[in-house]
Amino acid sequence: MHPHVTAATLERVAGHRARFDLRFGQYFDTLAGRFDVPVPSRYVPRCVELLREFSMRGGKRLRVVLLYEAARLVTTDEVAGLAEAALSIELLQTHGLVHDDIIDDAPLRRGGPSTYYAYRAEFPGSGPTALGLAVLAGDLAAFLSTQVLLEAAAPAELRQALLGVHTRTAAETVAGQIADLERDSHALPDEEFLHTVTDFKSARYSVLAPLTMGLLAAGEDPRPHRARLHRYARLVGIGEQMRDDYLDLFGPYGDDPAAEGKSTGADLRAGRRTYAVRALLAATTGADAAAVEAALGDPGCTDATLGRIREIARAAGVDRTLRAEIRRHAEAAAAEAASWEPFWRAEAVDFFRGLPMWNVERMP
Repeated sequence: MHPHVTAATLERVAGHRARFDLRFGQYFDTLAGRFDVPVPSRYVPRCVELLREFSMRGGKRLRVVLLYEAARLVTTDEVAGLAEAALSIELLQTHGLVHDDIIDDAPLRRGGPSTYYAYRAEFPGSGPTALGLAVLAGDLAAFLSTQVLLEAAAPAELRQALLGVHTRTAAETVAGQIADLERDSHALPDEEFLHTVTDFKSARYSVLAPLTMGLLAAGEDPRPHRARLHRYARLVGIGEQMRDDYLDLFGPYGDDPAAEGKSTGADLRAGRRTYAVRALLAATTGADAAAVEAALGDPGCTDATLGRIREIARAAGVDRTLRAEIRRHAEAAAAEAASWEPFWRAEAVDFFRGLPMWNVERMP
């Protein structure tokens, strides 16, 4: 166990997740009373049902944990508005994943069907209907994510500040998603471009927004700290994206794709120029490079071919290079968090200091 991530810390984190999941379920239970549902529509209740089922499948709830731990940088007291901020950020996550799965034509997410593929199964003879309903489901989650902040049991000034962070983050995330599609138009995207895509598409809403909203709810003005918070968020976000890209190419999903709800090699088959794919393209020449290029963007790429690509990647040292880069970003993020000690509670700073390296040490 990492020295900065103790058993007590893990227990506290598990408590954040458990309390949030209970609150999330209660939110969906009372959703019908929060906005008018057209009667006698069947599609609207079904949309809400799919959003609930998808949202409650969970994931790591990293954003929720970061939000609550950010408030602990300032205080251990109960904080008004924090629960609604957590609901908001997770509903925004639902919105993003629903739309991301449409863009990627992804059948699976979190060990079950994506919302898009759930609709495709329900409307097998009408692709436009399934697509339209999936788009609208993502839109509904986005609008609900702002509504929950407006209805928060918190002072109006705090609600407005949280909403400001939320809407700015949502716009930046969409811009990042657009740039993500642009990334795949490059034969070999510049690494700094990949960093920028990750920053906007992932790090700002997954790390920076929860940190900022947690501090706001706890009564701290985050504006003087934005640069240091952003440095940390960017480093963590890049490291986590590299880790995800590494696992997609090298495992551990290969023997049990359902374990993470994601197929190994999905990025290569879809032609995505991820960190792992970029490193592979940059490290290979001749026949090996030709084999990679032939597999890249081929949805029919066989498991045997994928195994050969992995062998090429390992022989070229791509796995070692990526692991070193993931560790380097984690160490830099930990050092950034350590520099927060003059500003916030030492115990809470330790959590953010230990988190990046703890994630690295859990890699297979």
